[in-house]
Amino acid sequence: MDRTQIETLLNEVREGRTEVNDALDRLRDLPFEDIGFAKLDHHRALRTGMPEVIFASGKSPAQVAQIFVRMALHGGNVLATRASADMFRAVRELEADQEPRAEYHETARCITLTQSPAAPGKGTIAVVCAGTSDLPVAEEAAVTARLMGNAVELIADVGVAGIHRLLAQRTSLQSARVLIVCAGMEGALPTVVAGLVNAPVLAVPTSVGYGASFGGVAALLGMLNTCSPNVSVVNIDNGFGAACIASLINRM
Repeated sequence: MDRTQIETLLNEVREGRTEVNDALDRLRDLPFEDIGFAKLDHHRALRTGMPEVIFASGKSPAQVAQIFVRMALHGGNVLATRASADMFRAVRELEADQEPRAEYHETARCITLTQSPAAPGKGTIAVVCAGTSDLPVAEEAAVTARLMGNAVELIADVGVAGIHRLLAQRTSLQSARVLIVCAGMEGALPTVVAGLVNAPVLAVPTSVGYGASFGGVAALLGMLNTCSPNVSVVNIDNGFGAACIASLINRM
């Protein structure tokens, strides 16, 4: 429940359209709802402007489905990251008596439910990835940013090994208000992109590469050592985290 939903509820009580006891029932799960194996933080959107998100990895399909449906009952948008097709099927089974609503984004490995419009960002977030192998992380960032109300442009397969592909996207890159750049291997792409734009660049190292990439550590270290001052770096494969930061920047 976010600030807008609480203001709407309070206005309904003031105008007599909602009984006080009904309003209390809707507010009773603040600041969290205990469902035994998880405590759902319905209050987070009010505190931080962003709702709680389900990190599905390590949870069972049944657990993900129960959390997802409980969060959906509160009327906000719901996102589960690192979710499998089995988890999505479990969500749909619990939604069986309702209209089909949840969506599965296979490449991004995300389940989303859009129920209320998020506050729109002020500009476009460009999500850029070096190679097709980086697309799962880039798509996770794009799905997350869109659910948070942002206009997103995905620019894929423009790594530095064929830099003419990147330069062909210069107009889109320079018109973005924030950029998320995902790359594995040596992780050089964010530095190159940052040298072309006058906007914040959020660098996402991916775990793509041969043995000496150390599962993304080489890209992480390369990005941390960037010579472009407008680059900030998130954790390996953390497209979700980059999208959250980009969304906050885009609202300012």
